[in-house]
Amino acid sequence: MSYKSILVHLDLGESARPRLQFALHLAKQFDAHLTGLLTVFRPEPGSFYVMAGTADYFAEVEAMRTERQAALERFFKAEIAREKVVGEWKFSEGYANRLVPAEARLADLTVVGQHNPEDAESFVAEQFVENLLLSAGRPVLVVPYAVEFASVGENVLLAWDGSREATRAAHDALPFLARAKQVVVLTVNALKAEAPRSRIPGSDIAEIIARYGVNVVTEQMEGVRDVPIGELLLSRAADFGTDLIVMGGYGHSRWREVVLGGATRTILKAMTVPVLMSH
Repeated sequence: MSYKSILVHLDLGESARPRLQFALHLAKQFDAHLTGLLTVFRPEPGSFYVMAGTADYFAEVEAMRTERQAALERFFKAEIAREKVVGEWKFSEGYANRLVPAEARLADLTVVGQHNPEDAESFVAEQFVENLLLSAGRPVLVVPYAVEFASVGENVLLAWDGSREATRAAHDALPFLARAKQVVVLTVNALKAEAPRSRIPGSDIAEIIARYGVNVVTEQMEGVRDVPIGELLLSRAADFGTDLIVMGGYGHSRWREVVLGGATRTILKAMTVPVLMSH
């Protein structure tokens, strides 16, 4: 079991190259074809005139972006040649929230970057990661912008609540789980004041995963009042030395906005390790 087609989304932000190298490592690990897809957000020239008071500023920014784009393409092609990975480069100025989900539907796994509010060049569309998660129909692996990783998928934390989304994520992550040194299936028990039906053990899914020859253990933790489940998951991930979290991505689209579940929203904002999500 393996991923054979991996898509990595790239932008012109500072974390694009580390993300590309991360995806390249995965492509080599799984002997997969790697597609690098660069999309760029281009605001109307008038907005630059308002900010800078001159049309020259727009031309300067465009020249800088053109050079960054060319440099990133050269880097991609040089790296896949050096690592002997089969791949292709794609670039589009189309709307990322339409273009990238369409490309992601053709891939076994899509790698994207966590939103960095302090890096303007990493912005490609409003709620980009959230939209991709809910519309791609394929697993999305989100990489934190602040940290580089020597390994991924050796120590996996599977957040399990028995839902459809968690089930999709667990099965979409099987290529990682089958290669992991250890998989921890973590369930968070509801607060005692809540309905007992929300107490879902992880033993059933652990048994399924173990059939792939995986060293899998189950852990349960009690919910803590006023502490978001996403924060509890990140805390336990640190305790376990986790290098990959697998979880369902919860949410729905409402008018022109993506509304995420609380745990999904917390993880996407505060993630410290790569997270594989499926919706």
